[in-house]
Amino acid sequence: MLFPIGDENYDRRTTPIVNYVIILLNILVFVFLQGLGSNEKFTYAFSTVPAEIVRGHDLVTADRVLVRPITGQRVEILGLQPTPIPVYLTLLTSMFMHGGLAHIFGNMLFLWIFGDNIEDRLGHIRYLIFYLVCGVLAGLAHVFSTVIFAGGSEAGLLIPSLGASGAISGVLGAYILLFPTRRVTVLLSWFVTQVPAFVAIGLWFVFQLISGLGMLGSQQGGVAYAAHIGGFVAGLALIKVFEIGRSRMDEYTPRRY
Repeated sequence: MLFPIGDENYDRRTTPIVNYVIILLNILVFVFLQGLGSNEKFTYAFSTVPAEIVRGHDLVTADRVLVRPITGQRVEILGLQPTPIPVYLTLLTSMFMHGGLAHIFGNMLFLWIFGDNIEDRLGHIRYLIFYLVCGVLAGLAHVFSTVIFAGGSEAGLLIPSLGASGAISGVLGAYILLFPTRRVTVLLSWFVTQVPAFVAIGLWFVFQLISGLGMLGSQQGGVAYAAHIGGFVAGLALIKVFEIGRSRMDEYTPRRY
């Protein structure tokens, strides 16, 4: 599997301030509000819960104890916590929370690599709006696919989701459309090489489709693949709309080979 670690930025004309701020906010929320993942009450209060979005009101559930079948170990599972804001706003708050160090590291690395080029093309304000809209649409894709594919399971509708990957998927969708041949540095096994963006991002998207096939709306291994797919499609569909009226001088910038 290809793992992106960098890309070409020779024609970037502006400092990606918004991208830096988004990355910083994600880190601050994870460290200080989520307590590096230890503050589960905060996480369970501000994550997106499909049942809450569909029904339009907050849900609070009791804690429960899970007994592992082999070891007999008893694990306490925290229930859904009261949400002090309208539940629809969790589609935004959940975009700035993560489930662990690996989760936030992977997401922020992808955003660092690909987000600056999209911000440079759209401008700061448009990029911020684009990012948030893609994130919300990705969250809604997960919610409604959960409703459709959960098979009427109430438990499935009560599983909270969080993470910036839906919005970042929108950034990837924009990137592959605007910069399909841009060279992306990737880690392939133990080797570092360069491939066109359509290869690096295209393989990522194919993996999302394969992994999500037959389980859209669920979180296999804790991953909401429907959000990734929904965000990517949203990015593809919206980038040209957001780009209307923007200068295309970068098209005439000499390419280096």
